[in-house]
Amino acid sequence: MRAIILMFDSLNRRMLPPYGDTASIAPNFARLAERTVTFDTCYAGSMPCMPARREMHTGRYNFLHRSWSPIEPFDDSMPEMLKNAGIYTHLITDHQHYWEDGGATYHNRYSSYEFFRGQEGDLWKADVASMDPARLGNVGYRMKQQDAVNRRHLQREADHPQTGTFDAGIEFLRSNAGADNWLVQIETFDPHEPFFSYDRWQRLYPDTGADIDWPPYGKVTQDAATVQGVRNRYLALLSMCDHNLGRVLDAMDAGDLWHDTMLIVCTDHGYMLGEKGWWAKGVMPWYDETIHTPLFIWDPRSACKGERRQALVQTIDIAPTVLDYFGLTPTADMEGQPLAATIATDAPVRDAGLFGGHGGHVSVTDGRYVYMRAPVRADNQPLEEFTLMPMRMRARFTPAELAKASLHPGFGFTKGAPVLRLPSDTPGIGSKFGTLLFDLETDPAQATPLNDPALELRMARKLVALMRRNEAPPSQYERLGLPMTGEVTQAHLLIAQQWDRVQAQH
Repeated sequence: MRAIILMFDSLNRRMLPPYGDTASIAPNFARLAERTVTFDTCYAGSMPCMPARREMHTGRYNFLHRSWSPIEPFDDSMPEMLKNAGIYTHLITDHQHYWEDGGATYHNRYSSYEFFRGQEGDLWKADVASMDPARLGNVGYRMKQQDAVNRRHLQREADHPQTGTFDAGIEFLRSNAGADNWLVQIETFDPHEPFFSYDRWQRLYPDTGADIDWPPYGKVTQDAATVQGVRNRYLALLSMCDHNLGRVLDAMDAGDLWHDTMLIVCTDHGYMLGEKGWWAKGVMPWYDETIHTPLFIWDPRSACKGERRQALVQTIDIAPTVLDYFGLTPTADMEGQPLAATIATDAPVRDAGLFGGHGGHVSVTDGRYVYMRAPVRADNQPLEEFTLMPMRMRARFTPAELAKASLHPGFGFTKGAPVLRLPSDTPGIGSKFGTLLFDLETDPAQATPLNDPALELRMARKLVALMRRNEAPPSQYERLGLPMTGEVTQAHLLIAQQWDRVQAQH
């Protein structure tokens, strides 16, 4: 048994031919859909990048307890479980966040790994003269300047880290085609911003005269031509990704891997490219463009291909699916479900799923309706983090923050280990937008929030049930104005509605 996980970052479902797009030039994604099962109702869970990858390892949500973080000592890691069972696991990636403080425990869960340098603001090539010494501690400045330095060393497509990642992936498939019991994760940072590609890909799309490939995280202030130019840069990078996807499919054909090798093609989240007047992610609610993700799976056991599945699935299902494929039992702490029966017959695995980022909306969907519950206080309190790895994306927790920590007895999933409990002052974005309810069937663009108390109550009950199952801390219920025990009632919904009215007046 062998398995390939092919992961892209910020891969937009709505811009792929198998999901109805006609603007992108991505023939290999169409070819992929012919060889796999395409999931129409896949949702991410914990946001953004590393929280999503923690879900891929552990099969459980983490955003109710933690922000961006490493793999914790108590986490069940799917690649490590495979390794301990004698199945060789190999990570090939250009995703620089694995090597930052907040991602430093992921890659060592694999049997081996390879890293290709140069994406985004990867602290790669040194050019002292190009850096303002007074701004070296400014993350935004450093990323942009470092990216400019890195690009000088990526003039040829052969030098691009995405190319290196796929070159190594093809090499692994060719050199290990005769071996058994392995999993390889080929993971590229693309098409994440900056949308840096090459002339042969950019020429596929009209030139609007806008030379921008790294939009800001925020509201769109540019004119329509600039917005389209940025979208075209994304599409050009997507076409480059499509080309390398085709190389993997070619290698599977050449090595006759389809008969005994699972293939999963996935992403962590999508990306706003001007929709609703927004760029990027995380600074607005997790709208459908960012949280409703593409997913393709080939399972040689059922050999289903060229078919679509409607069952609601999530990122947390990837680890249990892979473990089940190799004959291992998912752990009791894994909330995700193996998808073998869903791949074969569209068997459902859940009636609702959670999603969100730490400190933001806590959201639930049943595949049609989406309910985004906002905090009921302007200061987004009380909000806490629970961890034994006090790291953030690019930094350690400070001594001043750690001075406020207390020892918490832990949760069921910490396996008897107590954890640090720290107050968090993350402002979140929920208080800016209020509680939202959408019907994706009648309003797929999520342009008009619903005012339907009966539906809101039904979705709020699903939300609370999933929070309880996930052992959400008491502070989350208080923050959202929801009951930790007992039944959710209309009175709980009025708490949020009263706050929304206060927001509307200001």
